Amino acid sequence: MKTDVLIVGSGCSALYMALHLSEDLNILMVTKKEAELSDSFLAQGGICMLRNEDDYDSYFEDTMKAGHYENDAYSVELMIKSSPDVIQDLISYGVDFERNEDGSLAFTREGAHSQKRILYHEDITGKEITRHLLEKVRQKKNVTLLENTPLVDLIVRGNVALGGVIKRNNQEEKVYAKKVVLATGGIGGLYKHSTNYPHLTGDGIELSKKYQIELKNLDYVQIHPTTLYTTDHERSFLISESVRGEGAILLDKNGNRFVNELLPRDVVAEAIFKQMEKDQTDYVYEDLRPIGKEEIASHFPHIVEHCKEKGYDVFKEPIPVVPAQHYFMGG
Repeated sequence: MKTDVLIVGSGCSALYMALHLSEDLNILMVTKKEAELSDSFLAQGGICMLRNEDDYDSYFEDTMKAGHYENDAYSVELMIKSSPDVIQDLISYGVDFERNEDGSLAFTREGAHSQKRILYHEDITGKEITRHLLEKVRQKKNVTLLENTPLVDLIVRGNVALGGVIKRNNQEEKVYAKKVVLATGGIGGLYKHSTNYPHLTGDGIELSKKYQIELKNLDYVQIHPTTLYTTDHERSFLISESVRGEGAILLDKNGNRFVNELLPRDVVAEAIFKQMEKDQTDYVYEDLRPIGKEEIASHFPHIVEHCKEKGYDVFKEPIPVVPAQHYFMGG
């Protein structure tokens, strides 16, 4: 097989890139499982947007502070300044963000943010965004998407990638491409507790190591503070950051608060680990009731439903939560 561009992955990064490349290019996308089984589909909380120029300094400082000032300042600036255009792109693709009664975009707040600058769609923002991106990609005549087709190797000569080796129907097949893009997702499948799909096992990272492709920040692995505790061996169910942003509180085994819930995720996760060790428990509790019944029902319906399936009524009781591997910042 031959193509102009080989994109490996089917999450937001891969899809957004495919939509922005020239339509003169033939693009082949391959993904390890079904296209919908990317972590991008799983994100519950929202997406940040610069509301106006007056918010820039605050937004920049909030981001740098949350990253312990180790962030690449240029990347932070690029993310913030491009956010209004990205959001307009997404809206043009059909993404339905929450609106106020007057039709304006509704913003909420999440941990580490000093202002409300998060757009959202119920508690399935990732699914809402990614499904529309995928729908648009599937409409493009210059893009071919092969599902259940893992990349097993790269074709490299000297210091140049010439394509990749894919596996279809248990047969290996070479794909030659002018450009190769690795958008292979996370590493959650390597962890005991993770919110990720188990088939995301860092394959792109391993190939990068094999061929001396530059990697960065592999130790930047985010542990999400709050996933629903269960003894079942399954993907950890996320209790979104937005839940705490709207007023949910964290409690120890005696029902006492022990941390400021709006601190950055790493700080909250560390506080939970310490409290679990102190109390000799496998979890702490998160109480959604301070948010208010109506807001819980409208903003977090899928969380309510999942907790109900697991035997918890969020309107009447706190739920047990535990930190889990969530997001991979390196690559």
